[in-house]
Amino acid sequence: MDPVTATGIGVFAAALGGAAGLFFGRSRTRENGGEAPDGDREEARPRTDTDFARLVRALPLGVIVVDQRARVRFANKAAGTIFDFDPERAIGLHIIASVPNVELERRIDEAMLGEASVAPMMVANVERRSTYRVSVYPLTDHERATGVVILADDQTEIVRLEHARKEFLSNVSHELRTPLSSIKLMLETVVESPDDEAADIFLPQVLTQVDRLASLVGQLLDQARAESGQLKLNLRDIDLEEVARPILATFEPEASNKGVHLELRAFRPVRVEADPDRLAQVFVNLIDNALRHTNAGGNVNVELDAHGNDAILRVRDTGVGIPYRDLPHIFERFYVVDRSRTRESSGAGLGLAIVKGIVEAHGGSISTESMLGAGTAFTVRLPIMRSTRSWPAP
Repeated sequence: MDPVTATGIGVFAAALGGAAGLFFGRSRTRENGGEAPDGDREEARPRTDTDFARLVRALPLGVIVVDQRARVRFANKAAGTIFDFDPERAIGLHIIASVPNVELERRIDEAMLGEASVAPMMVANVERRSTYRVSVYPLTDHERATGVVILADDQTEIVRLEHARKEFLSNVSHELRTPLSSIKLMLETVVESPDDEAADIFLPQVLTQVDRLASLVGQLLDQARAESGQLKLNLRDIDLEEVARPILATFEPEASNKGVHLELRAFRPVRVEADPDRLAQVFVNLIDNALRHTNAGGNVNVELDAHGNDAILRVRDTGVGIPYRDLPHIFERFYVVDRSRTRESSGAGLGLAIVKGIVEAHGGSISTESMLGAGTAFTVRLPIMRSTRSWPAP
């Protein structure tokens, strides 16, 4: 955990400790300062009618307060959602009755002895498995332990992004290492060869590998620009078909070699105000993605149409499809569907993220439909030129 966050949680826990009287009744004292008899003491009970308590109840951070016998004295709504229990019904029950977790029970026992702890904890509920940073702190009142506060904040997205970062570094390292190793080996062969035959054979291959590296670097730069909102567009009035046809022509040899039928279907002329070079990137990435995941005998269709105020660009294939669990993530940066199964045909997981950034920079949107083993369709919607708007439904 970073120091700033740790400090923030510690300060919040200290504030709860200082306000322990909100949740635990204090012993009433005689006027001379002595303790009241046991029979006159207030029974420990939650006091949750203060502004501070209302604030804690409204926090998205899960908060549970237990007394010295580990009975729940307070739990906010966020805690109930995180640990899947009813905060109101949990009052007075042992914490394990609401959160049956052996690790949490152990950490509560340690906190009772004055030892605070902060550690990740996996929490499974009906909707999903999540990772929470669970902090357990002792609560004190006049240096006397009165209970324990448990704080839980969602770290699922941070954990996911950290995993994506590590995966990205691994993927980029692989993508860079392979062409660099090839370039080094081929150039060494050329240098050591006594004739020009080696140069004639290997130098064109070196250029191919350099192009591959330049493409990867370009993708990384495009992704960075798209995410920072600095993707520059040179907008012009263009016809979608005029952009699409030459790009399909460049893919036809690859499609033919794979035994895949590649076809452009322009249902009606559609003009958009767009950057032709950026729009070409959209076509290239979507067609390349479709071809890579479509086997011999399959089809890849590029469809151009219009509906209402939207230009429709759809790339449909009959390929392997995308697993349902991966569909929500395919436009995320660095995300690769089943890399272990498609290592040879996968890049660094940036292509679709770049497409999404370009489309959104044009004021459009992109969506996908897929069924495992039955193909995938990517649909791009862009604002069409005003003079050609209001097409009937296709």
